Amino acid sequence: MRDILSAVRTRQWAKNGLLFAGFLFAGRLRDFRDAPEVFASEVARVLLAFACFCALSGAAYLINDWHDIERDRLHPIKKNRPLAAGKISFRTALFLIGFCLFVATVTAWLVVKIEAQALYFPLTAVAYFLLTLAYSFVLKNAVIVDVLAVAAGFVLRIAAGCVALPVEISRWILFCTFTLALFIALCKRRAELLELGEARENTRRVLMHYTVPLLDTFIAIAAGLTITAYSLYTFLASESTALQGNRHALMMTTIPFVVYGVFRFLLLAHSSPVGGEPEQILRDKPMLFNIFLWALWVAVLTLL
Repeated sequence: MRDILSAVRTRQWAKNGLLFAGFLFAGRLRDFRDAPEVFASEVARVLLAFACFCALSGAAYLINDWHDIERDRLHPIKKNRPLAAGKISFRTALFLIGFCLFVATVTAWLVVKIEAQALYFPLTAVAYFLLTLAYSFVLKNAVIVDVLAVAAGFVLRIAAGCVALPVEISRWILFCTFTLALFIALCKRRAELLELGEARENTRRVLMHYTVPLLDTFIAIAAGLTITAYSLYTFLASESTALQGNRHALMMTTIPFVVYGVFRFLLLAHSSPVGGEPEQILRDKPMLFNIFLWALWVAVLTLL
């Protein structure tokens, strides 16, 4: 069971938590007070959407590992993945892929069953899965396009969470998500480049086109874009139904949390394995506390 959970990379399912962003920023927490039945239905749809994307992620990771099994066996860390290490068979992997896709189909259907207007959710889920397949087979070998594709996957997660409710998708949330995901993806490429050294050609061909100074430049640009994009979002958030009136001005008080988060991630990326495995950020107590305070304060503001 531990090998199965490792094969579908449950540690990385935390990324799908972005599906809750639309629920939070659209002010749906207020429904708990004003319309409890509506609130329960919305929570159910978001949880089902989250489960759908976790299942799709699991299937995509298995397909990727199957496709890259020979290269993974040459990688100092990826060689320990269940498929590459021979801990699970190809038959088991095929069964898991089918099971994950079945779960994804059922949960996507339930989202639409509960709310007919959430019809675009299955389409968004399919688009996300197709993007992950395109990344596994083609896009991850295209310089610069590889990190853009990773960022696009995060944007689709945000969009899926919004259409599952459904609520209007703020272009600012999409832009903030894109820049943040781009920043994290570039940090991961930098960590991989330093870790693999001369062996990078045999494990990830796209790294041959990157250098550490070049990635440092890209990372600095992406970090600045992330902070700027979020700041602009808080300045112009009056377009959001949850932040009309003067509430958007209060959202500016959340900017320090984002600045600290970006700087903390940079610090960890240069001094620990976090850059290569961003999910390890969940083990950093200062970062977790920062994320908790940010989410709590945003929730309070949307409830005002």
